[in-house]
Amino acid sequence: MAVPKLEMRPLGNTGLKLSSVGFGASPLGSVFGSVSESDAVASVLEAFRLGINFFDTSPYYGATLSEKMLGKGLKALGVPRSEYIVSTKCGRYREGFDFSAERVTKSIDESLERLQLDYVDIFQCHDIEFGSLDQVVNETIPALQKLKEAGKIRFIGITGLPLEIFTYVLDRVPPGTVDVILSYCHYSINDSTLEDLLPYLKTKGVGIISASPLAMGLLTEFGPPEWHPASPELKSACQAAAVYCKEKGKNISKLAMQYSLSNKDISTVLVGMNSVKQVEENVAAATELVLFGKDHETLAEVEAILKPVKNQTWPSGIQQS
Repeated sequence: MAVPKLEMRPLGNTGLKLSSVGFGASPLGSVFGSVSESDAVASVLEAFRLGINFFDTSPYYGATLSEKMLGKGLKALGVPRSEYIVSTKCGRYREGFDFSAERVTKSIDESLERLQLDYVDIFQCHDIEFGSLDQVVNETIPALQKLKEAGKIRFIGITGLPLEIFTYVLDRVPPGTVDVILSYCHYSINDSTLEDLLPYLKTKGVGIISASPLAMGLLTEFGPPEWHPASPELKSACQAAAVYCKEKGKNISKLAMQYSLSNKDISTVLVGMNSVKQVEENVAAATELVLFGKDHETLAEVEAILKPVKNQTWPSGIQQS
């Protein structure tokens, strides 16, 4: 049986088409354990070979290491620049937050140098709940518009955890100014609150990227990292769900990926990857979903286990050093 190609989905009004699975490059910055350069490059090559065309990073990930590693991987592809879509971010750095026009304008040049690119497709203000939203509206986004005119970026995005930041900004900027939003941890089995915002985002013509389908490690057999901000109740419910899946011979991470992928209003599901094996597992989750559909029975059981903690995501992003 022929394996279906990864589905391509339109990103709002940008004209871009993104693979339904996106490559989250934060692990390439050794954020979740050390990753060698050869593994980083190999995972980028394998992702592209299997149909992933969207790669997302930030200068904050691994204190610029993620961008450098991704740049090496993209260079190794040896394909025309138009064949892949790259997004990076500004405003959040190892040394703290700075959404000033001056800093973000300097930021793009630093990022392009590390990525070894002439432009990025999407440039996003990173975790804006930690800055002043009014500054983002009145200073940061106008500065990004100038970068767009200069040809250094093609589209403008905003990212963060609390969903109300998106409506706050989008209600205050001219229509069509912000092209993309990146939301994380709000469209997974344990929290699907992004769903309520989808009609609003569609009326604004904004492309929707949903990251962290595994809720930053909650929906995995290994469980979340030490620093994870979830409540003890949420952690133990997710652990119980993972154990349940394992006993049934199922993998909770695959189930979680398929849950997130099944909403076609979301342009791409962004998931962190740092090895060829992880790339293959994530693409397999998507292709099996197309071939066989969701595992409704196991999903219903897992949803029942998580019902008492549904939509109880922590209120804000993490300010870990």
